[in-house]
Amino acid sequence: MISAFTNTWKIPELRDRILFTMAMIVIVRLGVHLPIPGVNMDVIREYLEILKKDNQDGAGGGVGAILNVFSGGGLTSMGLFALGIMPYISASIMMQLLSAVVPKLARLKKEDGGQQKINQWTRFVTIAIAAIQGFFLAKSLENPASNPLLQGIDKALAATGMDLVPDYGPGFVAQTVLIIVAGTLFLMWIGDQITERGIGNGVSLIISVNIISALPGVIVQIWNNFVIERSSPFSPLLIVFMVVLFLFVIAAVIAVTQGQRRIAVQYARRVAGRREMSGGTQYLPLKVNYAGVMPVIFATAILQLPTQLLSQMSDASWVRTMGEILSPNDIWFYLISGFMIFFFSFFWVATMFQPSEVAENLKRGGGYIPGVRPGKPTSDFLDYTMTRLTFAGALFLTLIFMMPFFIGIMLGLGANNMITSFFGGTSLLILVGVLLDMMRQIETHLLQRQYDGFLRKGKIKGRQQRQISGAQASSSSVVYLWVVLAVIVLVAVVAIISQ
Repeated sequence: MISAFTNTWKIPELRDRILFTMAMIVIVRLGVHLPIPGVNMDVIREYLEILKKDNQDGAGGGVGAILNVFSGGGLTSMGLFALGIMPYISASIMMQLLSAVVPKLARLKKEDGGQQKINQWTRFVTIAIAAIQGFFLAKSLENPASNPLLQGIDKALAATGMDLVPDYGPGFVAQTVLIIVAGTLFLMWIGDQITERGIGNGVSLIISVNIISALPGVIVQIWNNFVIERSSPFSPLLIVFMVVLFLFVIAAVIAVTQGQRRIAVQYARRVAGRREMSGGTQYLPLKVNYAGVMPVIFATAILQLPTQLLSQMSDASWVRTMGEILSPNDIWFYLISGFMIFFFSFFWVATMFQPSEVAENLKRGGGYIPGVRPGKPTSDFLDYTMTRLTFAGALFLTLIFMMPFFIGIMLGLGANNMITSFFGGTSLLILVGVLLDMMRQIETHLLQRQYDGFLRKGKIKGRQQRQISGAQASSSSVVYLWVVLAVIVLVAVVAIISQ
């Protein structure tokens, strides 16, 4: 495996793609820490210090925590990328579901150029979602203590004695909405550039980088809690337990993500034109976790709306009750989320996997499943098999989502803690999927150049061996890009030192 990483730099095309991807990642992280104009950064700095002392992420609750993770901390730091790429993800999921439910969109998707139209409509929906969410966020900054996504900022306001937005008004709201929408569209453009000219899926990679950005802070918190403070005599054993548990959870996520049921399909000898096609046995792979992380993201997107609406309502008793239910410290939040994840796992498979269509394609191609008659019996068999696999995958997603809550209680860290977020939940699922996809693409390049892959025997399994499309950035463009980034970083360092 080490030689495979070394060989990646021997292929010019692959090296340029990796350097271009790294440059885009630097731009993303710079945009997260650039503040929105008009926001008092003294309050934000005090707020971040309080969050570090309390070992919290500040984004009140499972919904807010996921939003903060997707934005790489831009939500709590009030950066230009405060919403991150979440509006685009919500719009993409919405259009995918509509394409599977609405017959007109389903027919358009199969036509030439239909997918490009759907992608264009997705971008328009992204602008609308980002504008609505940006408006709610800008309105909440007038009284940030009432925003459940900025939990604990009232302490920073009291400590500094200043307002978060000194000159709040309609002009600030309009300016903030425009900046947030522009930031989301810029992130979307960067994701497209990474997909075309870099390595991996751009949108997923941006989310993964934002997740990994919290890892150094988590390591510091573990060191402070279990090494320096040593609140318990068993702290060293707890560290060992967390490391073993972390490795076990990663192995389980990889096993379930890669797990599939291979159904044998027998093809008879047939004649196609002047060619005689020999028969043989192939396999139809059905993934255990067919929906991936989509049910978790979709449930989060639905729970996000009432969370933002409650922050704009009056301080009534029922509003406080609903806020407590949607809090990660309450078991009801995880029960509601678990039910929604379980439901959307089956819903996603029902809309995206069509057993009758698969059975019809097998029948037309002269294939059949041994022991199952072609046609409707094959469709029923595939539907029955996929239902059982989906049940296992949905149960796995629900347990992974709830795991940080129970681990935090078991270790005495609390239900809403940054440390426990790396032992399950959406973050780990996305990281595993993105890293596997990147390794598959890099391995494809290595095997094409007669180099060894990451594994000595076989290849990394995946949904498909996706070829890298698009022309990579030229070497000179990559060099110019890194020079510009170096100048920007140098100017920022000089500005910080001068202050």
